[in-house]
Amino acid sequence: MDSFDLDEVLRALSHPDRRAFVAACKDEAKAAGELTALSALSLATVSEHLKVLRKSGLLVLEKRGRFWFYRTDAAVVERAAREVAGLMATSDVQR
Repeated sequence: MDSFDLDEVLRALSHPDRRAFVAACKDEAKAAGELTALSALSLATVSEHLKVLRKSGLLVLEKRGRFWFYRTDAAVVERAAREVAGLMATSDVQR
């Protein structure tokens, strides 16, 4: 079953801190504490943003030993980019 939801992905990307977290996790998985250190946000606020990103599929969790790391799912980012680009290629309005 395909759980991709473009609306949810775009809502998740609408916040600049969430976009920064997606970018930070694209090459290397990061722990929540590392992401908190990259921003001026509290750990609780970062955690809420990470929850939104996980729900949208943009970030996935990886367990390494006792620790959890966040990694960007490039396939979700690429699919969202294709679908947004496709808006210019079609004249059909879809809901």
